[in-house]
Amino acid sequence: MSATKTICFANNKGGSGKSTTCANVGYSLSTLGKKVLLIDADMQMNLTLYFFDDEVSLELAKSNNNLYVGVVEQKDLSDFVIHTEYANLDLIPSSTLMSGIEFQLFTKWQREFVLRKGLEKLKESGKYDYILIDAPPTLGCWAMNIMCASDYLVIPVEASPWGLFGLANMFEFYEQVKLISPSLELLGIAITKASERKNYFKQTIETLSSLDNVRLFETIIRIDSSIEWSQDNSKPVMVYKKSSRAAGEYMDMAKEIQKYADR
Repeated sequence: MSATKTICFANNKGGSGKSTTCANVGYSLSTLGKKVLLIDADMQMNLTLYFFDDEVSLELAKSNNNLYVGVVEQKDLSDFVIHTEYANLDLIPSSTLMSGIEFQLFTKWQREFVLRKGLEKLKESGKYDYILIDAPPTLGCWAMNIMCASDYLVIPVEASPWGLFGLANMFEFYEQVKLISPSLELLGIAITKASERKNYFKQTIETLSSLDNVRLFETIIRIDSSIEWSQDNSKPVMVYKKSSRAAGEYMDMAKEIQKYADR
């Protein structure tokens, strides 16, 4: 396996905290001295918006320098990397055109592996320690592409009454992906948007803890207004408010993910 570890953050349920977790874990790893490439694979562009304001993000979406163009034209994605303002942290931005990516992939040869092929040179170069991919809340050919291009899968799950909805479908899809990409490993489930005062928090923990052969990360991301304010300011929460509880939790999660991914 390449020295570069590729980790995708995926859940077929929207609002699970995928983009936020991907962005803040990526930034945390970069502050630990790791070289990180973030890939925004979701048409909603939340990961891109975490590091660039609305105007710049829309310019990137309309340009020829985004993931959609790279995938549709089956290019080497090394040419689509842009730098963020932070050391050790780069990004391949998304585009609203990603809403049509399933149609574009339909006629491609070995369509499940288009993204993997696009990342080959980046991984072989060893330029990055980690490539983190923010997947859309869907289960289709594009989600399969993302998982086939990854070494590890992290499933963020919101600690809410609806948070576990569809998780069984997610596990089933993961098993289907493993049939064509056996090396993919489920790194673990990350609990997000948690409030210990709510009854369903305990229920979520109990349900997820009862799953066989599924790691539940010890670090839990709790509800924190600093997260929403950091999103509004297009900054990682550790940049927006380093002293916040969320900043510490994302750093702890990054260290936990690093520990398991580097084994």
